[in-house]
Amino acid sequence: MSSQGAKAILRISNQPAIISPCQVSKAGLSTSSSSNAEEGRRRKASLVKDGSINLANMKRGTGYRSSFSGSVATIFGATGMIGRGVTSRFGKNGTQMIIPYKGDFYDTQRLKVSGDLGQVLFSPYHLKDEESIRKTMKYSDVVVNCIGREYETRNFKFKDVNVTGPATLARIAKEMGVKRFIHISTINASDKPEWLFMPGGSNWLKTKREGERAVLAEFPDATIIRPTEMYGHGDHMVCYYNAWLRRAGVAKCLALWKSGFNSTRAPLFNQDLTSGIFAALADDATKGEIFEAMGPEHFLQAHLIDWMHEVMHKDPYDFEYKRVDLRFSLPTFYKAAVSSFLPFGLGNKYFRAPTLERLERSQLSEVSEGLPSITELGVKLHKVEDKMPWELILYRAFRDHEYQTEEEKPPIHPLVPLTPMEVKNLRIRSKEILEIR
Repeated sequence: MSSQGAKAILRISNQPAIISPCQVSKAGLSTSSSSNAEEGRRRKASLVKDGSINLANMKRGTGYRSSFSGSVATIFGATGMIGRGVTSRFGKNGTQMIIPYKGDFYDTQRLKVSGDLGQVLFSPYHLKDEESIRKTMKYSDVVVNCIGREYETRNFKFKDVNVTGPATLARIAKEMGVKRFIHISTINASDKPEWLFMPGGSNWLKTKREGERAVLAEFPDATIIRPTEMYGHGDHMVCYYNAWLRRAGVAKCLALWKSGFNSTRAPLFNQDLTSGIFAALADDATKGEIFEAMGPEHFLQAHLIDWMHEVMHKDPYDFEYKRVDLRFSLPTFYKAAVSSFLPFGLGNKYFRAPTLERLERSQLSEVSEGLPSITELGVKLHKVEDKMPWELILYRAFRDHEYQTEEEKPPIHPLVPLTPMEVKNLRIRSKEILEIR
């Protein structure tokens, strides 16, 4: 054998074998070997909870999808609007994902393509079964809680989903040695939220605020993000306002509190929240902080809803769209009251839980408390006029009609945002009305 061939064999024999983190988690790789092949994977600072190996030392690849970043993340609520975006981003940067699921596995299986082969693992769990939760966090250093529910069920009340559940996840994450915990809350979360027709205010907003305190008590380094109402694929905004149960007596009428001239909204594109989550994970200074995720512009609710209907070609003339005052719309209250007690279907995309509680908080202004914004983390926010039209196409009227000229199409007026001074003045007037009441 030539000397060159012998050198080539020697080089090959000295190359460390690449072992997937999935194999490590299943077999428990031993690091006691003294061979050169194991030199690059010897234990330094334990990351895996059983103390066998530090997965961060097993980074492989040049980055992106077909690599292993050395990080393992558990995403709760991965099948929701926020969770789907989070899994896609983790899969893109080579993070191994543990996706807890409840119910039918096949409802979650589609997320397997979010990452490369062997990088997306599934584990059954129940929010009230701590042992199943521990299994999902056993090898993770990042946990993201995207669990949310717009309505109550017989088994899960708002307190179970927004307070007890997140507190349990945070406590177990701390016990299992998780480094980063991200919890998604909501804007307007408060112990004493404002109310319009429900004395005492929204119980959903109350439990969200209580849940924030519970998470920080169990996991002081947790990062909490408060998003405004979001739009995007499978959202709870565009679908909600187009639901039949949300409409007034006539399906072409929509009822808003004081016809929508009493509240302001700052819709957020769902992918901007995903960007905020990853910006927070990349910055250790965000530990123990609460961030607000609001859209870049504030709109009067009446103007926003009218613009949405113009984009959907639901004009006051051909489609006969009409906006009415919620205070005098008994059919809207009746539908919301009936849907509050429906035993099924509230999570359906055609309903989106048009309950009385949801009706109450959807008419409140989205107000900042002066907390840090995700824009301070470098997140660039998208405007409503640039992104929302794509979500409204599905609900466009006269879709089978082909317009011969541009002049035939219903006019779409520009969506003019409010200035900070206009938002402030409207806020002052609303407070004065509430104090008089």
